[in-house]
Amino acid sequence: MAKKKPEGYLSARESRRISRENRKITNALEKQRKRKNVPESEYLTEMKDPNNAVEFDNLHAYFFTDVGTVKAVDGVTFEVPIGKTVGVVGESGCGKSVTSLSLMQLLQRPQGQVVEGAIRLNLGDKAYDIAKTPQEQMKHLRGNHISMIFQEPMTSLNPVFRIGAQINEVIELHDGSGKTREEIKARTIELLEMVGIANSEGVYKMFPHELSGGMRQRVMIAMALACNPKVIIADEPTTALDVTIQAQVLDLLRNLKDKINSSIMFITHDLGVIAEMADYVVVMYAGRIVEKGTAEEIFAHPAHPYTIGLMASKPVVGKQVDKLYSIPGKVPNPVNMPDYCYFKDRCEMCVAGCNGDYPCEVSLSPTHKVSCYRYYDRKEGE
Repeated sequence: MAKKKPEGYLSARESRRISRENRKITNALEKQRKRKNVPESEYLTEMKDPNNAVEFDNLHAYFFTDVGTVKAVDGVTFEVPIGKTVGVVGESGCGKSVTSLSLMQLLQRPQGQVVEGAIRLNLGDKAYDIAKTPQEQMKHLRGNHISMIFQEPMTSLNPVFRIGAQINEVIELHDGSGKTREEIKARTIELLEMVGIANSEGVYKMFPHELSGGMRQRVMIAMALACNPKVIIADEPTTALDVTIQAQVLDLLRNLKDKINSSIMFITHDLGVIAEMADYVVVMYAGRIVEKGTAEEIFAHPAHPYTIGLMASKPVVGKQVDKLYSIPGKVPNPVNMPDYCYFKDRCEMCVAGCNGDYPCEVSLSPTHKVSCYRYYDRKEGE
């Protein structure tokens, strides 16, 4: 671990030492990942439950920086069932987007690396462990089987290419064999109409800056759905949109999911959106899952103090308050995480046992699980 000076900063020598050590680790991981002609048996796996589209199993994704190792995702385990929507919720920096980028193998490398755990992707006839899948094979999985609606459409769309050319490219790369240019264009216009763009012929010829935020978001959804993927990752797709457009985009996603029978991993801060969209909810805090269950269980019976705090901090229609509740304190330093419960220093419901190690997962029902010392009596009574 890095030794800090009393003033709170690292010396140049210490920073260089950390860089050298991290470079050794990342070089070894990169060498493994960049291998060519890897036999399929190395990354083939078995799903624990064939009814799941994706299974995250003890996933660890770290960023190796000059000041230390940031454990952005630190042992995450949950499932995305086929045809269902799983909402992943938590404050900024808790590891939601890093979890989804790990599934797409789009972490910023060489600093960002999946160092442990498995991500099992169900392809129907077989299953791949994404954590071990080589780069060459990932090119065939992205777009065809898993696709992502990115957080900010203005930065995700290329400003110098027309909308039509950008969607055409997706179809040509993944689903273009044997198709003429006219057929690809017809498919692009069909996708634009499917996401509710009325002037699809006109939008086809436009540049991203000529469209509004809602229109750009619809274009991003059209690109993500171009090849009818089995898993759609929606990374805060409604953050920058007004309420009416947000409702339209959510309806659109829900209808399209049913139409192509895909699963959605929905990442958001908005608990209202989660309540409306999700079948299952995963609550993340500081790189770990603190609670997970069905949407009904999480909203009707929130168990973890952090989930309870999130619920209390949202405004309620018809209820007048002088000041909205906010969770006290701040998230621990990700480079130097404590060895006890990460939420302990902010928790207003501490019990006697909270001084021990990080709490293990306790089952409140077959689907509802929480990591908190307050429920250890249930564990002992099982």
